[in-house]
Amino acid sequence: MGEVSTIGLDIAKSVFQVHGVDDAGAVVMRKRVGRSKVLEFFGSLSPCLVGIEACPSAHYWSRELQALGHTVKLMPPTYVKAYLKRSKNDANDAAAICEAVTRPSMRFVPIKTQEQQTGLMLHRTRQLLVRQRTMLSNAIRGHMAELGIISAKGRNGTAELLQIIADVADDRIPPVARFCLELLARQYLALNAEVSAVDKRIHAWHRSCQESRDPRHWSDCRHCVGCRDRRLGSIPLGAQSCRLDRFSTQAALDRRQRTARQHHQAGQSLFAMAPRHRRDGCHSIRATARHQAAVAHTFDGAPPAQSCCGRTCQQNRTHGLGDDGA
Repeated sequence: MGEVSTIGLDIAKSVFQVHGVDDAGAVVMRKRVGRSKVLEFFGSLSPCLVGIEACPSAHYWSRELQALGHTVKLMPPTYVKAYLKRSKNDANDAAAICEAVTRPSMRFVPIKTQEQQTGLMLHRTRQLLVRQRTMLSNAIRGHMAELGIISAKGRNGTAELLQIIADVADDRIPPVARFCLELLARQYLALNAEVSAVDKRIHAWHRSCQESRDPRHWSDCRHCVGCRDRRLGSIPLGAQSCRLDRFSTQAALDRRQRTARQHHQAGQSLFAMAPRHRRDGCHSIRATARHQAAVAHTFDGAPPAQSCCGRTCQQNRTHGLGDDGA
């Protein structure tokens, strides 16, 4: 039996499972280790390869084990599942991790630093607060609708309802209902203040982080393997921290021009693509004289007909173009 060279570590809340093999693949150890003795156990081993399934606490243990001289690799749990041979338990999971970490085709998750995890906490905390604020807003709207009081969509409409709730002279709200609505309104306003505080902290963190302000790193936060939320999968989070500054007017114009060139090269009319643009949330394309001339020149000089509603309907069906007025 040789010296352990590869370890599969199945982490948990209290008891960790260790599965170790030597260079020949023979099992050297199967052991359960308490949380308080994990670092002591790995400190007594010679440096080896340690595989762990990627999860929030896995990054902490990876940093600690790397400080002891071990090589740590994180893997998405869905990729490790293929190497599970029997029923799922801690021992079998550790064996599957030990097998998966040695595969040359395995894709690994980058280990986050403490600063990177702190940035993720800011964004996830804000997401939670915004979700709770939306729940309170919906509750206030629903209760007010039961009393026959409605408002416009969005936070401006909710602000109108809060003004009605605060107006004690408004006799449309019974006393008991006003007590409940005032309680919800106070929580809504408190969450508003908390979200604003988190926003300020995110902007301050973004300005202090060089990587977050570097455009070369913006795409990294959307392609991190093994993260449930790919938008927040990896720091830097420049595109998340300062989203309003990223997509400028010039960038939006370049995107529209690139899309128009693609449609022109594919022989597709801009007017035929209008229903899809409206479905995807884009602005509709108006049939101006300049667009009509461009389409007429593209499709063999056959100018499109103008419908009574002001939209363009392509009459020549030989090009496979549908009616834009549908």
